[in-house]
Amino acid sequence: MPKSKRLMELMMTVNRKRRFKVQELADEFGVSKRTILRDLQELSELGVPLYSEVGPHGGYQVVRERVLPPIAFTEEEAVAMFFAVHALRHYRSLPFEAESASALSKFYLHMPGDVRDRIDGMKNRVDFITPMRRGDAPCLAVLLDAAVRQQVLSIVYATKEEGERRRLIQPVRIYANNGLWYCTAYCFLRSGYRVFRCDRIREAARDDSGMEPLVLGDMRLSRHEAAELREPVRLRVELSRAGVQRCEAELWLAPMLDMREDGSGFIDRDVDGGDIPFYADFFIGLGGEAAVAGPEALREAIRAKLSEMLLRYG
Repeated sequence: MPKSKRLMELMMTVNRKRRFKVQELADEFGVSKRTILRDLQELSELGVPLYSEVGPHGGYQVVRERVLPPIAFTEEEAVAMFFAVHALRHYRSLPFEAESASALSKFYLHMPGDVRDRIDGMKNRVDFITPMRRGDAPCLAVLLDAAVRQQVLSIVYATKEEGERRRLIQPVRIYANNGLWYCTAYCFLRSGYRVFRCDRIREAARDDSGMEPLVLGDMRLSRHEAAELREPVRLRVELSRAGVQRCEAELWLAPMLDMREDGSGFIDRDVDGGDIPFYADFFIGLGGEAAVAGPEALREAIRAKLSEMLLRYG
């Protein structure tokens, strides 16, 4: 086997293994221990972070922040990867902010000059619009790690009604919508699944109170699936074609829509009665593209808000 090919396969092998011994690699590649030691030295010089442990149970190990082996991209794949990361630039906070910037820089700097010129031209012709939000979400990486590891977190969460309050949650997933980050989690205070705005999470750290995490397995809950109705009321709304399009743009609302053949639609679902002020503001914003038929409490809330607006602009 040529040395260059052996080094490439050796890099993939050591990245795949948690720990290994020189003799194991020598047997696997059919070379001497001395050859493997020289190859490992070359991999270390190329940036693969190896360290050795002495003793009868020692060996080599790759540190956690290991370097992935080189991957050959076509020009189209490289451009696609560049813009996949470039599309995130409107978000003030990302789970891997520094790493995303580093990856984008590597893609750009290591491309041939003509490919960079092509990207520069495309950046002025294509964009991924996301609202620029002022609030930071500094705990995204902690929330994501807890969701993957199924850990309980102690957070400080701020709301208009209660101010800042400490809670215990077990994150399920995080997602971005309309420029904001959200975290679906089991809330031990409310004994149910809730959706938290990540920019309202002031602090997040692994809980040390001894609360046992739930066995969530591969559960992946959306906002609609996670919401547990405390005060269920029946939401009934008629929507024009334009109203349907506006509602389809809302991640939390889209699963509730029913479409007709002419493009119009309607909503006929149970929702949480505690969210009536929110629904009132939302459907007022749709103007004549939505007609709320129920519940009556929502219609009354809309009338009250419109009356306030008439007084303000009267």
